[in-house]
Amino acid sequence: MPLKRFAHPSEVPGLAARRIAADILDGVLHKHRTLDDQLDGPSAHPVLKTLADRDRALMRRLVATSLRRLGTLGHLLSRLLDRGIPTDAPRAQSALLIGAAQILWMDVPDHAAVDLSVRLVQSDRRAAKYAGLVNAVLRRCAREGAGLIEEVKSETLDIPPWLSARWTAHYGEATAKAMAMAVAQEPSLDLTVKSDAEQWASRLHGERLPTGTVRTLLQGAVTTLPGFAEGQWWIQDAAAALPARLFGDVAGKTIADLCAAPGGKTAQLAQAGAMVTAIDRSPARMARLRDNLARLSLSAEMVVADAVDWQDGNGRFDGVLVDAPCTSTGTIRRHPDIAWLRQEADLAPMIALQKRLLQKAMTLLKPGGTLVYCTCSLEPEEGEMAITALLAADSGLRRQPIEAQEVADLAEIVDRQGDLRTLPCHLPRPDPRLGGLDGFYAARLVKSL
Repeated sequence: MPLKRFAHPSEVPGLAARRIAADILDGVLHKHRTLDDQLDGPSAHPVLKTLADRDRALMRRLVATSLRRLGTLGHLLSRLLDRGIPTDAPRAQSALLIGAAQILWMDVPDHAAVDLSVRLVQSDRRAAKYAGLVNAVLRRCAREGAGLIEEVKSETLDIPPWLSARWTAHYGEATAKAMAMAVAQEPSLDLTVKSDAEQWASRLHGERLPTGTVRTLLQGAVTTLPGFAEGQWWIQDAAAALPARLFGDVAGKTIADLCAAPGGKTAQLAQAGAMVTAIDRSPARMARLRDNLARLSLSAEMVVADAVDWQDGNGRFDGVLVDAPCTSTGTIRRHPDIAWLRQEADLAPMIALQKRLLQKAMTLLKPGGTLVYCTCSLEPEEGEMAITALLAADSGLRRQPIEAQEVADLAEIVDRQGDLRTLPCHLPRPDPRLGGLDGFYAARLVKSL
């Protein structure tokens, strides 16, 4: 069958979305750029704004599915290619990954997935010579791909080996496999609502989780959903919404939120009546926090500064929230690029920063004040081990164990020490798209009087 010649994107529906998806996938795999950096803000892909909402949603799903299934796709394509994926033409690699992802996991006709992938390589000077190869491989994928994947039957193929080994060592093989299976699912949209979660669950065609979060499978532009413009809710994973609640009743109390942007936890604390000082060193991220609070009609004192060096708050806060920068391995289900951008060597500098933030937090607290430390990491060095080391150093802090009733009686997310530990496989549902949590760790500590 002769290959079609490349046409301008305006003449071929869906090609522009796939072209941008290929650019962004290449950005992750070859330029080590995060999805957030390429999708939002000043460094976003320059053509994104020209896409219709439907094409933008398609583009995001193409990229996310390719990254979420990258290990499986790599194995499959190695079986279908005698000499492996071409390394001298990134667009050929991206076209193969995106094409196979559509054939195997997306509701896209096989012929469309093949044809548009061929067009992608035809339009690239370095990749054009591989158009025939891409056509042949993806046609084989449509015929044989599902069977080749079934032969492997490995739950952890889509988790980098170094990370899979760590999870198995710490959580056990069965839990590590369950976590990998949960991460493979496209996640739902989680919302923290100001009030009346049941009503908003109904309006947004979702459900109210035991923790109070509203979870929905609605897709498309978030800004067009009911309640967004009115500032009735904000996007926040159900697990991410738990640490701020560990302060208890914060009405009228002073709370410092370190590393606060983009502001979900700041919004929770402000909505609950706290006088919040939100601190973050990134002016761009703080501008986003400011915009979010304005939409929500909430207020906080905002400080652009490195929290470790900030000198204005010593000893004056009833509570301090340390939502520490980390390897973010607990967010892979929502940010599948993290799995392939992080390396085990990233742990050491993160651990050092977390230690400095904890030490700073102690100086900000009043005697008797509460410190909540949390990370969106599944690595024990950034969670359990960090708090064990802090308490062993006679820091003047003591653990205040978290009770199951504080977290909707979900006893499985409270560990033996009384700390919070959520896993991607927690909160299972009959429909796996409605199950799961980001991986979070949180500990609550009280400063001595």
